[in-house]
Amino acid sequence: MIVRTLTLIAGLSGAAITAQFPEFSQQYAQRLGGAVDELTAVVADFDASAQASGLTRQEALAQIQGSDFLTRRRADMETTLQRHERLSAAMAALQNAGPFTRAYELRHFSDAEIARRTYDAYKPALPLTFEGAAFAIAGYAGAALIMALLLALLKWPFSRGRQARSGRRAAR
Repeated sequence: MIVRTLTLIAGLSGAAITAQFPEFSQQYAQRLGGAVDELTAVVADFDASAQASGLTRQEALAQIQGSDFLTRRRADMETTLQRHERLSAAMAALQNAGPFTRAYELRHFSDAEIARRTYDAYKPALPLTFEGAAFAIAGYAGAALIMALLLALLKWPFSRGRQARSGRRAAR
């Protein structure tokens, strides 16, 4: 009875957690789009300044030197350019993806800052969509199976001892 109860609790917990993925991933994708938009504006401004001076982006970056401040500023701009490239690629992969495809593309949910901000603003709810139900069912089945396997592993040493004792009794 305890094993069934623990398995049911694990399954329901898994369902409640995984059912949140469709909405959380949608909110993450929205925040990702906002971050890409902001970074695009910064990159475009930098490129426009470089072009007005007759420089390419790389040439402009190379000219940002001469003091500790300028060296740090160049490193900051290089980091911004790399982040823009990485987030733009993630946004391209997630842009038209539905919730099932977003689960498949989970590697594109890798920006810790966006994930933290999404999590901070996220309010769990009971999803009443097909996607929410599908993720809930998968979460229930997965968590219940894992709990059942764990409990079976915990019971295994004790059940072997009981089988050995009952085998000796039968031999008498």
